[in-house]
Amino acid sequence: MIDMHTHWRPAEFTNALRARTTEPRVVRNQGGVEVLKTRMGEEPLSKAFDEVDFHLARMNRQGVSTSVLSLLGSFCWIEAQPLDVSLSLCRLFNDSVSRLCQEHEGRFAAYAALPLVDISAAAVEFERALGLPGIVGTQVPGNAFLTRKDAEAMRPVLEVANRHRALVFIHHGPRPGDTFPKVAGDTDNARRRNGTLDMQASLSSVMVTLCLTDYLAPYPDALIHVHNLGGNIPYEVERMDHRCLLDTPKEELPSARIRRSPVYVDCNSFGPRAIEAAVRLYGADRIVCGTDGTEFGCEWTSKALAEAEIGEEARDKILHRNAAAMLSPLAAIASLERAAA
Repeated sequence: MIDMHTHWRPAEFTNALRARTTEPRVVRNQGGVEVLKTRMGEEPLSKAFDEVDFHLARMNRQGVSTSVLSLLGSFCWIEAQPLDVSLSLCRLFNDSVSRLCQEHEGRFAAYAALPLVDISAAAVEFERALGLPGIVGTQVPGNAFLTRKDAEAMRPVLEVANRHRALVFIHHGPRPGDTFPKVAGDTDNARRRNGTLDMQASLSSVMVTLCLTDYLAPYPDALIHVHNLGGNIPYEVERMDHRCLLDTPKEELPSARIRRSPVYVDCNSFGPRAIEAAVRLYGADRIVCGTDGTEFGCEWTSKALAEAEIGEEARDKILHRNAAAMLSPLAAIASLERAAA
């Protein structure tokens, strides 16, 4: 398996987190122990960051040959700081994760973090980061693509990706200044509403922008990756077609436009029936693996792909071949045999 959706919690941010006055931040609890405090609670520093040997052991247990690392959402606050802070922290992440890729050649690739408070500066840092070993693209927030109007601001980043034939990983999340999450923690079923209902609806809107407008037309060489099967599109496309036939019968059906789109999706968090629906809509050539980089995520994805009635060729494409074709021009990837060893 090549895991295209693996989040990383960098210990290099510890000092910056100590200086913060709002969550996430590092504070001492009542027992005098330093903890990472977030809106989700507290975690001892010994468990708050990722450790490479632990991660490699998990990859080996789960048959993951290469993991593509991206900044965990709760650490993406760095992208929204004033530029003098944001740029230095993004560079710290990009340089450190590139060293990780070099030290474990083939086992890791990475998406760069960008100072999104200034898109011109973000494009410059993206250009620099793509010169670092192991960096294959960038992760950017889904809110930047909810509509075509929103997406206009991201063109400088897309232009860099297009020049370098690099990846743009669009992950559910806020732009600097956005209220996030949308549902308050004291709302009933807040985790279900934020982590599924709002996330999947937002990703569906992202896919409508990318697939049902001509926004991506100037960027034929950029590789676009949206997580969680591109939201609910595999289940909603028939409804879209129905409304199209009723409302705008001369328009090409959304299903045809989505099927023709070059956008990739990953199967993170979904089960066999959803994967089957995604293969019917997108085709197996446009789906890659994603696990969020956890033991449970790897087990869930492996089981879902094993149970999905999609055929061995499609399964092999999703597990390895599609991602290998995307990554191999940009970074070293491990063979399955090497990873197993």
